Amino acid sequence: MSIFLGIDTSNYTTSCALYDTDTCEVVSLKRLLPVKKGEKGIRQSDAVFHHTKQLPELIEQLLTEKKDIDAVSWSCAPRNAQGSYMPCFLAGESAARSICAALGIKGFATHHQTGHILAALYSCKRLDLLKSNKSFVALHVSGGTTDMLLCRPDEQSVLDITHIGGTLDLNAGQAVDRVGVAMGIDFPCGPQLEMLAAKSEKSFSVKPVIKGKSCCLSGLENMCMKMLSDGAEPSDVARFCLEYIASSIKAITLSALDEFGTMPVIFAGGVMSDKLIRNTLCEIPDSWFAEPEFSCDNAVGVALFGAVKKGLV
Repeated sequence: MSIFLGIDTSNYTTSCALYDTDTCEVVSLKRLLPVKKGEKGIRQSDAVFHHTKQLPELIEQLLTEKKDIDAVSWSCAPRNAQGSYMPCFLAGESAARSICAALGIKGFATHHQTGHILAALYSCKRLDLLKSNKSFVALHVSGGTTDMLLCRPDEQSVLDITHIGGTLDLNAGQAVDRVGVAMGIDFPCGPQLEMLAAKSEKSFSVKPVIKGKSCCLSGLENMCMKMLSDGAEPSDVARFCLEYIASSIKAITLSALDEFGTMPVIFAGGVMSDKLIRNTLCEIPDSWFAEPEFSCDNAVGVALFGAVKKGLV
């Protein structure tokens, strides 16, 4: 039996996970970073502080029973791209490297985005794509990113990721949070906005702004704010917001498939846990979705990264 520990300290969530290569099962613990009511995010200095406080508590809970850990993996940056950096990931790296040194075991640094994609592949039972020579498209849609990625298996980095589209301005999760906060919803607003949208009986004719394989979402925030100022029901505004995002993502994904050919499409990231959005995107051929607990920020994919590097996945 081999056990792999993964640690991810994103700008939203402190998370850690164990992956058992014998059973292929995972145990995952996570805790949102506290955000003051009415605010739309958290400063990096505060994020580092809260991770430093929360991570030891979560690891203690995760390892209540003694485990023989074979390797530790951690997210060191948001993306596998030059210049990609956020201080919040230093908290996870510090803990992971200390554990590796204390136990004399191997450590692997990966990226938050790679972790999201691997967690989605695990959840939708498509880890076979890591052993194929074929490419697939991944949509990583969250508060910090709205990226469309062409992914290929890679021995060094597990996934060779090429950015091929996404948003040209506002991220989908940012739009959700800004609209939600304007309606008095606590940050992060996704789950509550989804519940609010479910109360709406309206259906909107959405015309997203698309430029090739990219979309523009800044106008969505303005439209939602105008709807609110004009007296629209909050549930209708919430539904319009989510339908607009779903239509935008669907349009750019179909554009990419027209260019690169039909291939599996994997949806990852917190925004992809929204059922209304998923109902629109499932119309795309060969589309795969992570379960909600594997869509939002988590360390499962990071733990899997170590197992893949060891040749045990």
